[in-house]
Amino acid sequence: MVDLSTEQLRLMSEHFPEEVGYKNLASGEVLTFRDWHERSNRLARGLVAAGVAKADRVAIYVPPDEVLDWIVAYAAVHKAAAVAIPASTRMAPRELQYVFDHAGASAVLFGRTLTTAVDELAGTVASLRLVSRAPFDELMAREGGHFQVPVAGDDLAEIMYTSGTTGRPKGVVVRYRNSALIPNGIPNWTGGGWMHASPLFTFAGIASVYNPMKLGMSGLFLPKFDVTQWLECVARERPAAIFLVPAMAQLLLADERFRAVDLSFVQLCSLGSAPLPPETQRRLQERMPQATVTNGYGMTEAGPAYCAMPREEAGKRIGSVGKPLPPVEFRIVAEDGSELPARDVGELVIRMPGREREYYNDPEATARTWRNDGLHTGDLGYLDEDGYLYIVGRIKDVIIRGGNNIHSADVEAVLYEHPAVLEAAVAGIPHEVLGEDVAAWVVPRPGAHPTTEDLRAFCLERLADYKVPRRIAFVDELPRNPTGKVLKRQLVERLEA
Repeated sequence: MVDLSTEQLRLMSEHFPEEVGYKNLASGEVLTFRDWHERSNRLARGLVAAGVAKADRVAIYVPPDEVLDWIVAYAAVHKAAAVAIPASTRMAPRELQYVFDHAGASAVLFGRTLTTAVDELAGTVASLRLVSRAPFDELMAREGGHFQVPVAGDDLAEIMYTSGTTGRPKGVVVRYRNSALIPNGIPNWTGGGWMHASPLFTFAGIASVYNPMKLGMSGLFLPKFDVTQWLECVARERPAAIFLVPAMAQLLLADERFRAVDLSFVQLCSLGSAPLPPETQRRLQERMPQATVTNGYGMTEAGPAYCAMPREEAGKRIGSVGKPLPPVEFRIVAEDGSELPARDVGELVIRMPGREREYYNDPEATARTWRNDGLHTGDLGYLDEDGYLYIVGRIKDVIIRGGNNIHSADVEAVLYEHPAVLEAAVAGIPHEVLGEDVAAWVVPRPGAHPTTEDLRAFCLERLADYKVPRRIAFVDELPRNPTGKVLKRQLVERLEA
């Protein structure tokens, strides 16, 4: 039997009809589980009546501040058994056209403020034959009641285009059999909230649509992260669970008001989407002693492969992302594919029997990533003696300086310990003699004025001399993709220019 998330929405509508399913924290607008279910039923009927057939690709191109329209459209596409294409509203028109063309999108449900962009696409994407503007009134069927076109486990649920840090985005195929992180069921309603600010076209954002309700919580969404607004929302909503990306955590920790805000009600503070410096995790745990503060691990390609960190272990294993939940298996392998012992750093390979994903219309990239022994993540890490995973960086982030391997995450972690550093990124730059040299880009804390000499001396006390950056650039901000990952290639290009 397929574990449909739309079935979870039906259960919530029946058992908790008047509870808040989702709330836009910027506008204060809410959608109850009953309204969410009924509006998506009517839109799904309307899509089918308008000619959207099973397996047709339907793009959802709705900005974050229209989150309630987004989640109605998302549920409706799945109820119509079409394939959802969550599209980034931060893409340039050329990038968006590539995604729509590559997916073969036949319809697009777009946001109220995006008419111009969609008008431009309508004449250039050959497959596009239906466009509808939020709140999709012209498609809404009058008839209500539960609606679901039957689907099977191998049917496509969505194609998620990875934001990536280099090259064109790849479309990760999500089938119904590997779409759910948490199984359906009638939860114990807690009345609490799950607060996040991750765009819904990202893996972290998608995970925050249905998972809150499965845990008996409302989804609380901040369309644009802002420290002042975040603090106000936390004080007002008192969420039980919080999701942050490391960049958000750094901004919060740098603000004096964060030290004074009451966080005693937070039970879980989960971080993800980018590497987390251990010092950041320690400081967050100090501010939220009653909460489990964990750095999670996930990637769109791995889907429901997930880690868990027992609360009693979180404080002992700073830097770990937890242990895999069965039936997922983690292995650390060397370049030749041989399995490495505990504490040895190598590539993380994930096995998910029967639930693997693939890249859409890209068999060569699929073959490079999903091999006989599992999903080759491109992430470097190690397992400790008890099977807990530690991520130390990306294979592409290894700097080979004069024959010495340097993990950029190790250098970044030291820079984050410096009291004048708000954010830091480390990457390799070309060097005529050494092959590569170590460069760092640093965002100083407000009012701080560190020097290159200060930071180099600080690093020399904590790192081997060959790991210490010889080039340090001070910048106002680090360029990031929508998931919060630093675009290091841009930094290197700027430095070379």
